Amino acid sequence: MAKAAPCFGHIFCGAAGAISSKELHHSKREGHLMSYRKLGRTTSQRKALLRDLTTDLIINERIETTEARAKELRSVMEKMITLGKRGDLHARRQAAAFIRKEVANSETGQDALQKLFSDIAPRYQDRQGGYTRILKLGPRRGDGAPMVIIELV
Repeated sequence: MAKAAPCFGHIFCGAAGAISSKELHHSKREGHLMSYRKLGRTTSQRKALLRDLTTDLIINERIETTEARAKELRSVMEKMITLGKRGDLHARRQAAAFIRKEVANSETGQDALQKLFSDIAPRYQDRQGGYTRILKLGPRRGDGAPMVIIELV
């Protein structure tokens, strides 16, 4: 049997053992890394989850969730606040297409979109990103999932 060429793309290649480096390296399909977390959901379910979490974070300004969800939410929330800072009609329509139409303040009748553009975005006018903070709490009692609090800075 011919010796397999050295492989630099896998940490186990070249290790002594019954499986050659070529067999080990090509046993699974190769591909690129994911740029986002799937969160154990289909695309539509994941989008709905992130819409709900984003709307809740705008209304309450801090929520408790799992670490993986919070890290995905951080990315979406940064984009929403950036749209809020732009403040033009197109930015408002882009945000409205994502954020749920929920009442943020029952006294004034203000909804989540209005709160984003009138209250939250002006706070960060001089800040270039980094609008959220993630604080670790510990494992969840039922399944041990790492829990965090994500809040607006």
